[in-house]
Amino acid sequence: MDSNPVYSSTPPTPPPPPPPPPPPPAKTPAPAGAPLPPAPVKTSSVVAKPLAPSPSSKIKAAPPPRVGGGRKASRFLLFLGIGLVLVGTVAGAVALFSRLSQSFSSGKLVYWGLWEPEEVMGPILSEFEASHPGIKVEYVMQSPQEYRERLQTALDEGKGPDLFRIHNTWVPLLRSNLDPLPSSVYSVSDYKNIFYPTTARDFQVGNDYVAVPLEFDGLAMFVNDTMFQNAGMSIPQNWEELRDAARILSQCESEDGSCTRSDSRIITSGVALGTTDNVDHWQDIVAVLMLQNNVDLNHPYTPDPKPAQDVIDYFNSFSRTLRIWDSNLPSSTNQFAAGKLAIYFAPSWRVFDIKTANPGLRFSVHPIPQLPVDIARGETPINWASYWAEAVNTKSPNKKQAWELIKYLSSSDTLVRFYQSAVQSPRAFGEPYSRTDLADILKNEPLVGAYVNQAPLARSWYLASSTHDGPSGINSRVSSAFSETIIGESDLQALEKEIGSILSDYGIQASP
Repeated sequence: MDSNPVYSSTPPTPPPPPPPPPPPPAKTPAPAGAPLPPAPVKTSSVVAKPLAPSPSSKIKAAPPPRVGGGRKASRFLLFLGIGLVLVGTVAGAVALFSRLSQSFSSGKLVYWGLWEPEEVMGPILSEFEASHPGIKVEYVMQSPQEYRERLQTALDEGKGPDLFRIHNTWVPLLRSNLDPLPSSVYSVSDYKNIFYPTTARDFQVGNDYVAVPLEFDGLAMFVNDTMFQNAGMSIPQNWEELRDAARILSQCESEDGSCTRSDSRIITSGVALGTTDNVDHWQDIVAVLMLQNNVDLNHPYTPDPKPAQDVIDYFNSFSRTLRIWDSNLPSSTNQFAAGKLAIYFAPSWRVFDIKTANPGLRFSVHPIPQLPVDIARGETPINWASYWAEAVNTKSPNKKQAWELIKYLSSSDTLVRFYQSAVQSPRAFGEPYSRTDLADILKNEPLVGAYVNQAPLARSWYLASSTHDGPSGINSRVSSAFSETIIGESDLQALEKEIGSILSDYGIQASP
């Protein structure tokens, strides 16, 4: 119980009776120890305003006591005054609490985004504000550079936004800052049915989910249509077919045009594989190859290092044996945009880079190749997932409203409007839909359909590219460890030890 005398259970001692005959009753001064009027309450987000007159103030004062009332009249006035103060204080507290509650149910939401510009987000957020009077959304499009570090610092210091975008691999880094998804937004069963299986795996913490994706992305195979048509070749369906096609489509400066000589200069590459310094998104390529080859990425060395070593040898063969790619070339993105690379692996947003760099380039986007699968043993193709989702700051005073905004943004109608708005902008298309019930809309789209069609069988891990998590982030540290092994500066046994150390730093149990 608060020590404020208003809530004291012991009434003040009444004053002695006045000598007769008493004068006409004047305004009785408050006795010593009587409660003072409550001071104005201030909060960090609400400016206190004068409280409206309490209905209790309309109670008529008792008539003056008759002459000779003495002790009885004074005591009556005293207790009446105390009662009025108590009633007024309670009424004022109720009014103030109501006013504070209204401020937390309205007010302003600060929303940190990454990729969508104001011309895309503005109309959508205006519609939300119109349907939720009193709530204003301040959208801040963040720079991807050092975004994770900037976000984590703001959250840890209590200065973070109400809601924000995170990569699907960042849950271990931000776990303590992420608010659990309320069942009023999506129940567990609804979440599993509406979004792809990888989403349910990536964002589950205990029995809760901590983020909702507005898009899906991963890895697809970009093909130079002109090169393939001129060579009369079909699209590779597995990694052996890809190696054969890449060898045929490569051209080098040599006597016979082949690339097998160590002094051959590469003119046109069949595929960008074999190095980690100029193959964009090599992390995603190696990771999905490992998963397809049944490698436990937490334990690439035990119990059997051969599957992981086979993947590394295959990846390196394109630079060391076939010699159709090397570190002297520009980045794989630039080579493909320049029309000097036949096969290129990338997420969907790279389409915009390619089209901006070379609007006339003829290319198509296809699912990634697969290793052979044994359907009888329950094996399925494995694709790659690397995408972003919206989360809520667990310290935000406006969590309920932030989740309400995420629910609105992730609805089918809103996602469709998102996509249409992006199409009307300089972008070629919007972000691939995160919802399974919207997959049919995009599955036949030439540039984005491959990502949607691969989503049901996609998986993810911490070896992911372009997450902007900074040098101390989990993606950067895992990438560095794998790169050392791929280029031969470390072996698989050392890699497994380093992975175990990294995962342990983020509280991840790398159980065999």
